[in-house]
Amino acid sequence: MRKKGAEELLKAEKGTVIKPRGGRTAVALVYPNTYYVGMSNLGLQAVYRLINGRKDALCERVFLPPEEKAEKAEKAGTPPFSVETKTPVGEFEILAFSVSFENDYINVATTLRLAGVPPFSAGRGDGFPLVILGGICTSFNPEPIAGFFDAVIVGEAEQVLPEFLDLYELRKLELPRAELLRELSKIPGVYVPSLYNPLYNLDKTLKSMEVSPGAPERILRRHVADIDDNAAKSVIITPNTEFSDMFLVELSRGCGRHCRFCMAGYVSRPPRSRSFESVAKDIREGMRLTKKIGLVGAAVSDYPYIAMLADEFADAEINFSASSLRADSLTPELVRLVSKGNRTVAIAPEAGSERLRAVINKNLTEEQILRAVGSLIEGGVLNVKLYFMVGLPTEEDGDVDAIAALSMKAREAMLGAAKARGRVGNLILSVNCFIPKPWTPFQWEPMEPVDRLLAKIRSIEKALKGVPNVSVIHDVPKWAYLQCALSRGDRRLAKVILAASDNGGDWKAAFAAEGLDMDFYAGRVRGEDERFPWEIIDTGIDRDYLRQEYARAGRACHTPACKVGTCKLCGVC
Repeated sequence: MRKKGAEELLKAEKGTVIKPRGGRTAVALVYPNTYYVGMSNLGLQAVYRLINGRKDALCERVFLPPEEKAEKAEKAGTPPFSVETKTPVGEFEILAFSVSFENDYINVATTLRLAGVPPFSAGRGDGFPLVILGGICTSFNPEPIAGFFDAVIVGEAEQVLPEFLDLYELRKLELPRAELLRELSKIPGVYVPSLYNPLYNLDKTLKSMEVSPGAPERILRRHVADIDDNAAKSVIITPNTEFSDMFLVELSRGCGRHCRFCMAGYVSRPPRSRSFESVAKDIREGMRLTKKIGLVGAAVSDYPYIAMLADEFADAEINFSASSLRADSLTPELVRLVSKGNRTVAIAPEAGSERLRAVINKNLTEEQILRAVGSLIEGGVLNVKLYFMVGLPTEEDGDVDAIAALSMKAREAMLGAAKARGRVGNLILSVNCFIPKPWTPFQWEPMEPVDRLLAKIRSIEKALKGVPNVSVIHDVPKWAYLQCALSRGDRRLAKVILAASDNGGDWKAAFAAEGLDMDFYAGRVRGEDERFPWEIIDTGIDRDYLRQEYARAGRACHTPACKVGTCKLCGVC
């Protein structure tokens, strides 16, 4: 990012906070991707607000240049700098990385290198910034990038970060770096990787974790019990992002649906919803700034007060957008809410056949899916996007064929509903590769080979080629396979990530240089009793429960939704 470009981005923003240093702890909030991507992240905005709300601290944002300019910046050795004051990253006291996607791990190494900060924590002395990690990746498996960080905030920042900053401010002038980190490790939810040493078996699986005296055996993932007082909402509104000039409002956290493929649904438990009054207040705040309101939650259609919101804002001249909808909880009130100015709405059948949907506990009938498509079109939505996965456990050729067959039926439902409105939109299939993630019942599963995944995608494209009003988009199987390796990796992968950062992104060469194999992490069946790197984190979820769910998946058994506070099945409550 050039400084002139940063200045133009800054001028287009509403809500930016710029504070003088004045002895405050200066935090660079680093999102290791572009401004366009990073400013779409509600978690980033929540941390920005939290830190800048303190009298003793200030927070400024740092992003990577757009891809076409990043290579030039690397060749020139241009250090990253903050958007607010153009201060080079290395001049901040704390570099707080917010990481949401495994494919951004390489950008962490690149950012540190360009900033002149040694990439590994072990190479930093007292003169360097404290480098910390937050974001969803810390809750499911921080190990692949743990070596880059002095400390990791595990779980929801609102619960841990204030305690971290309080202690840091109190002891930063008294203690050398190593002692300060040891003190910080005593805060529940703070993981200091240097206090842990992984040991491996001859077959390269994890044997054990040596824990320094005084450090906890496992790191507790902390979460906010009442999100009304800690709800995330937009602080800065900008046109230069995916959600252009949109005010985002959090409705809920976590999901109790038990979809067996969904890592976020497990590590964000228990599910919690905000009160109607709290959400309505934030929406009114957003209406003073913009005409676009985005509703955010794991399943917006499951929010218990969605009908009340629809009635409350029925006559408001604003456009509502929803992050996710479920076909079986789509009500007329919700359709009315999201259809105002919303050209495309997405629902996620995930699998084409009811058998496979039962395996993954996505218990939607074909009738519910088709009815949802028709309801959205009748309600005024122009286009519908359907999310599917290929490579799911127990998947057969017939299940892949069922994706195209269901999509054709959805097209008919869309066309039938569109006739009454006199306009026809498009049905968009988003086909993605299944990745067996940590802390899910499928964490023991291998990922399918790239060539087989690609063949399945091609078969769907072929079946729907030339069909009017239907288009197919998909992810890239080789990058999904890499994501799987990174998500299920251990501490040894940090050197692989750094090598890929140094060699221009040649991951095959980077793995080979460290004597490691991507298939070892992504493509093999995990032993029932194998110790996993991510189990250094205590999410509250019982491993035996996950194993039971894995067995239930094999029998296509339904698991009902969470009953928070009364059910103790998974261990979190």
